Amino acid sequence: MATFAGSMKQLMVLWLMMMTLPVAAQSDWQESLREWLTAEDMEESYGEELLEQLEERVQTPINLNQTSREELEALPFLTAQQVEGIMEYLDHYKPVRSLSELQMVKGLDYHTRRLLQHFVVAGEERKPSVWPTLDDLLKRGHHRLTLTGKIPFYERQGDRNGYLGYKYRHDLRYQYTLDNRIKAGITAAQDAGEPFFTNKNGWGYDQYNYYVQLRDFGRLEELNLGHYRVQMGLGLVMNTSFRLGKLAMLQTMGRSMHTLSAHSSRSVSDHLQGVAATVRIAQQWRVTAFASYQAIDATLNDNGSARTLLYSGYHRTPTELEKKHNTEEADLGASIGWKQGTLHINANAVYTHYDRPLQPQQNALYRAYAAEGNDFLNMSLDYGWNNHRWAFSGETALNKKGAVALIHTANCKVTDQLSLMLLHRYYDKRYTAHHANSFREGSGIQNEHGIYLGATWQLVRSWYFQGYMDYAHFSWPRYQVSASSDAFDALLAARYSRKRWTWNMRYRMHIRQHDNDTKKLIINQTSHRLRMAVDWSATPTLTLRTQGDGVVINEQGSNSRGVMVGQQVRWQQQWLKVTGTLAWFHSDDYDSRLYQYEPSMQYDFSFPAYYGHGIRYIFMAQADIGKHLALATKLGVTNYFDRSIIGTGLQQIDQSSMADLLVQLNVKL
Repeated sequence: MATFAGSMKQLMVLWLMMMTLPVAAQSDWQESLREWLTAEDMEESYGEELLEQLEERVQTPINLNQTSREELEALPFLTAQQVEGIMEYLDHYKPVRSLSELQMVKGLDYHTRRLLQHFVVAGEERKPSVWPTLDDLLKRGHHRLTLTGKIPFYERQGDRNGYLGYKYRHDLRYQYTLDNRIKAGITAAQDAGEPFFTNKNGWGYDQYNYYVQLRDFGRLEELNLGHYRVQMGLGLVMNTSFRLGKLAMLQTMGRSMHTLSAHSSRSVSDHLQGVAATVRIAQQWRVTAFASYQAIDATLNDNGSARTLLYSGYHRTPTELEKKHNTEEADLGASIGWKQGTLHINANAVYTHYDRPLQPQQNALYRAYAAEGNDFLNMSLDYGWNNHRWAFSGETALNKKGAVALIHTANCKVTDQLSLMLLHRYYDKRYTAHHANSFREGSGIQNEHGIYLGATWQLVRSWYFQGYMDYAHFSWPRYQVSASSDAFDALLAARYSRKRWTWNMRYRMHIRQHDNDTKKLIINQTSHRLRMAVDWSATPTLTLRTQGDGVVINEQGSNSRGVMVGQQVRWQQQWLKVTGTLAWFHSDDYDSRLYQYEPSMQYDFSFPAYYGHGIRYIFMAQADIGKHLALATKLGVTNYFDRSIIGTGLQQIDQSSMADLLVQLNVKL
C-alpha cells in the first residue's frame, strides 16, 4: 500500500509540474506584493521594510524538506491555517520533490501558491550536525557582495552650500550564508550629502549594520549578535520588524508572531544592537531573551533632556551631525512561551532606559500623554488558537503606569473560497511603548479604539475579491485635531485573471477629521482613490502593464483632484531583463498627490509621490554576466510642466526636471 501511494504521488507531482511550470516562470514576487500596499503604506515607508526583509528571504529561500513551523510563520503573507496545512502535508508526504506539490496543500489558494514559490525550495534534506564542520563552512557556504550607487544629474541647494558631503548615495553589503542556519554580514550605507571619512564619519560610511545569526543548533533555536530585530505577539510591546497595513492584514488574518531576525538593511531605525536568543527548554516551552545598547539621535532641550527622538538617519549638515548619537538607549526583554499543537500563550516583558530623560514640549494638548522620563516597562500576554476553519489571536499589554492596550482578532474560513476577519483594538491614551508597532489608524499605539472587518473571496479561480471596513475613535486630541475625533476607512479590491490577462481594480474611501483654519470646528476630509490596472503577458518573455489612478479629496464642499496614467513594458530572457515605464500625472495640489510603485533592483524600493503636472519615465536593465556576476542599472527622469524649481530649502533644485542613475553590482560565490 505504501509503495502504491508513493507511486501515485510521483505521478501526481509530474502532472502538476507540467501544468504549473509556465505560470510559475512568469510570476514576480514584487509585482504580487505591491497589490497589498495602499498609499499610507508607501507614505509611512514600512512597505519598504517589508519588501527588503522579503528580498533577504528570496536570496536564501526556505527548504521545505528541512523547515519548521516558526520559519514558515516568518513569511507575513501566510495565514495560521496555511502554515498548519503546509506542516501537515510535510508530516505525511515529506520529502517534497517539486514546488508543484503545493497545489495539494489544503487551504493554500492559487495566488498564495504563486507568491510562496519565490520564498521556498524543494531542496535536499540533510540531517545537520549540531555544529557545522570547517569543511561545511568552506565548501557549502555562499558569499554575496552587493555594491549600489546613485548618481544624480542635478545639484540641490545643499550640494552647493550646506551639505558636508558629496551628492552621491552609495552602500555596500556583504553576506555569508549556510543552509539557512548561519547568516553573517555587514551593510555600510551613505546618504547623499553626508560626509565620508570626515567630521564624525572618520570610519567612512555614516551607518554600519553588522550581524551574525545562527539557527537550529540543538536546543538553541536562534542566536543573533550585532544588529537584529524582534517581534513579539501582535506588536503591543515589541515589534522592530515590519507591520502589515490594512489590506495586507487580510493575508495573515491577524496571526501573531514571535521571531528574531538579523537586521541587514540600510535603515537606521527599528532595530536593536546586542544579543538575542531563543532556547527550547522543553518540547512545548521556549524562552526568548535579548539585551541591547545603542546610541541614537535626539533633539535636546536647553536643560540637556531629550525633546524628540530622531529616526531619519540623515547627517548631512552641522546641525544634523550635532544630533548624531547624542543619546544612549538600553533595552532588556524576555518572552516565555508554551505551545501545544495550535494553541499557544506567551508572557512578554520589555524594559527601556535612556541616559537622558525624555521631556517633550507640553505646549499642545496632543502631547499631554507623551512618554516622559528615563525608564519604561511594558508587559503583555499574547495567545492564540486555530484549526482548519477558525483562528483566534490576541494580546493584552500594560505599561508601568497601569495603562492598557489590547488587540484581538478572529477569522473564519466560511468555505474554501470565503474567509472573514474581525479585529478589535483598544489603546489607552496613557499607554506608551517605545518599540510597539501594531495595527492602527493613528500615528502610534496610543489613544485609539477601533474595529475592523475584512473579507477575502475566491469566487472562481479567475475572480478574487478583497475588502475591509475600519472605524476608529480617538478620545483625546491628536496632531491637528483639538478635540476627540473619528476616522473611517473602506476598501474594495478585485482581480480577474484569465490566460494571459490580469485585471486589477481597487476603490478606497478614507475619512479623516482635523481642525478648520480657525481651530474652532472639526471638519471631515474625505479621499476617494481609484486604481485600475491591466497586465498582459504577450509572450512568456514579454509583459505589458497599463495602470490608471485617480483621486478626489473633498473638504468643506471643495474638491482637489489628481490623475495618473502609466504604461510599463517588461522583457526578460534567461540572462537579461529590461523594464521601461512611462507615467503622466496631473493633480491640483499636494493633498491630491498620487503614488506609484516602480520596479527597481535588489534592496532598492521606490514608492514616489507625484503632484502637480508632469511625466515620469524609467529605463532599467539587469544582466547576469556568467554564474557569479550580475549588473543592474536604472535611469529615472521626472519632468515637471508647471514649475521651474523642484523642492525647497537645501533640497531645492533650480530646474524643472531631475534625473538619477542607479547602478548595482552583485557578486555571488
